[in-house]
Formats: sequence, structure tokens, C-alpha cells
Amino acid sequence: MGRYRKRTDLIVFFRLLLLFTLVPLVELAILIQVGNYIGVLPTVVLVAATGAAGAALARRQGLQALGRLQQALASGSFPGNEIFSAVLILAGGLLLLTPGLITDLAGLAFLAPGSRNLIQSCLMKAVRRRLDSGAVQAHYKFN
Repeated sequence: MGRYRKRTDLIVFFRLLLLFTLVPLVELAILIQVGNYIGVLPTVVLVAATGAAGAALARRQGLQALGRLQQALASGSFPGNEIFSAVLILAGGLLLLTPGLITDLAGLAFLAPGSRNLIQSCLMKAVRRRLDSGAVQAHYKFN
């Protein structure tokens, strides 16, 4: 078990390393190309505008998700869908606040209800597969 755990930790480390080095480098390259094509000031305005719009959209949708979460809890049902939706909205807002065009597109996909529902469905299936395979264990208690 210990050897498997170390290997898994190493894989996760390398994936995160790639994520936090490759994504910013690709974003920078795209921003440079866009800046060369449309100019520096329009590129800066574009990035700032998507950040501001993303913050406003994430706030509005986050408050709506919080309301749905509270309704589910008040009715006594397990708020699994609402939790997944809220996490995706938070991630979308964070992605839109991150400077870059790829992260902006991903953030918009997380915030747009249609694509968010598709992403949420795929994510829930992946979590279910991991739970069913025993790779992840979850313990919860209903009162």
C-alpha cells in the first residue's frame, strides 16, 4: 500500500507541476500573439473586462447556487448536485479572474449553465466510477 501511495503522489505532483508551469506559459504565448495582432492596450482591456465580467457573473450565479443549496438542505435532501454546481461556479470565477484567454474560456464554460451541467455530469460520473472501484472512499451519515 505504501509503495502504491508514493507512486500516486508522484503522479499527482507531476500533473500539478505541468499544470502550474505549462498553462501559464501557453497563456503568455497566446497573450503575446493577441497583443501583437490587436495591440497591447486592447489586449489588456480584454483581459481586465473578462475578469470584471467573470467576477460579477460568478457572484450572481454563486448566490443562486447558495440559495439552491439552502433549499435542498431545508427539504432534508442530500445537496450533491448543488455542491458540485457551486464548486464549478467558484472554479469558473477563479479562472475568469486569472489573466489569460484559455482560462477565460474555461471559466465561461464553468459558468454557462448548459456547459456547466455537461461538465458536472461528466465529473459526477468520474467520481462515481472512482467510488465504485474503491479508489476513493466516502463516509457520510444521514440523521
